[in-house]
Amino acid sequence: MTLKKQTYRYPVWLLLAVIFGPRMEVLAQANTTSHTVSVQVGVITVLQVDIGTVNLSITGATIAAGQDQMSATDQSSRLLWGINSSGRKITAASNLAVPRYTLKLAAVNPTQGAAASEITLNAIPKDLLLSVGRSTGSCTLRYTGIALASQGTGSDSHLITFTVLAQ
Repeated sequence: MTLKKQTYRYPVWLLLAVIFGPRMEVLAQANTTSHTVSVQVGVITVLQVDIGTVNLSITGATIAAGQDQMSATDQSSRLLWGINSSGRKITAASNLAVPRYTLKLAAVNPTQGAAASEITLNAIPKDLLLSVGRSTGSCTLRYTGIALASQGTGSDSHLITFTVLAQ
């Protein structure tokens, strides 16, 4: 009796299942998952002055003879802001309640909002810029120091505070 060699044909998936075991099931599944991501934005109010110190110097070189009022002006600094709330304005105030010499401030060429009229600085906050809510922008700060000849010599040192408030 001659034995005939028998060839068995197994499906490929069965061979892979035997070789890789239970991992075959995991590889063959298409699983998905999801989760919720929430983005919350709080109130943002950012102010920055790009130059730390402004020096106004009233000297004889800038004064016309025979005039009592003397002044010096500086426009070297800018105020920058970023605000994401509507209906906002920016005010300015000095730390000096009663300064010896007059210091005026104006917002020049604001990129957003509207400049208020030139203000005289003291400890009472005054409107500098109006309608600046929900914007980023900048303006040039024009400071004017004014002295009368009768006030004599001396100096004032102001700490200027800018504040964003509801309009």
